[in-house]
Amino acid sequence: MAPSNTSVKLVRNIPSGTPTLNDFKIETIETPTKDSLKPNQVLVRTLYLSCDPYFRGRLSGTRDSYVASFAPGKPIEGLGVGIVEASNSSKFSEGDLVTGGSFLWETRFVLSENEITKVPSNTGISPANYLGVLGMPSFTAYVGLVSLCSPKEGETILVSAASGAVGQMVVQLAKARGLRVIGAAGSDDKVDFVKSLGADVVFNYKTCGSLQETVKKAAPQGIDIYFDNVGGELLDVALSSMRFNGRIAACGMISQYNATPETAYRIKNLVNIVPKKVSIFGFIVTDYYSKPDYKNFIEEVSASLQQGKV
Repeated sequence: MAPSNTSVKLVRNIPSGTPTLNDFKIETIETPTKDSLKPNQVLVRTLYLSCDPYFRGRLSGTRDSYVASFAPGKPIEGLGVGIVEASNSSKFSEGDLVTGGSFLWETRFVLSENEITKVPSNTGISPANYLGVLGMPSFTAYVGLVSLCSPKEGETILVSAASGAVGQMVVQLAKARGLRVIGAAGSDDKVDFVKSLGADVVFNYKTCGSLQETVKKAAPQGIDIYFDNVGGELLDVALSSMRFNGRIAACGMISQYNATPETAYRIKNLVNIVPKKVSIFGFIVTDYYSKPDYKNFIEEVSASLQQGKV
């Protein structure tokens, strides 16, 4: 008798407002089998699933996005970790621990071999860590800082939302590379947390007064790298504070996501990128899972995790 298979599906798209349980349904569906696999497919059993902020956009039904919206009547999908239970692929074997961004919210499901990545097992690291310290937010930090901004020892970096899932890893990766780290956070508790990660200067952007003066005081010689998670005024201040050949990792601009044309912040200092030869990198982390960057990230952060450094 085949094991039961639970599926979580979307009932309707939700353009605005707060989703409710009535917008989803849980069904028991047919369980896929090894015999049902087509060439280059694998059968995966779910271990862990991640529910991330970007899901809100996928629930809306919009078609103007870097990632497709969830479809009514179809299962939710996202980042996950699982075990290969059967394989019709030469790249994966039964028992492999895998992760990927297209995990269906089902107990068992089928994916093609190019939708998952094998991760090390039997290392003493919990599989759940591949959605946490070894997961997408941390890899986002690695791509933005290491792959794109190429930090050099002795440089100064400003990190917005430094206590967040991405920002806190940026802080730690930067300190490990000998950078002077300035963090911005939204409460005194968050400031203390970022300091505990090793940041050299941390300020509460809500209570510090003038952001321009605060950043100037923290970095009187200017900023080499700005890791942007928020956009808005802090991005504008960073643009005015960049040194020659500075780099900006444009990871997110959450301060503007709910802005209207009337309330959106208007950037004033973009002109500085020309005379100061500043590079701005917009990026989507999923583009890098198939590149050597992911293997390098897993190796570096796994070692740091096992050594208690992150």
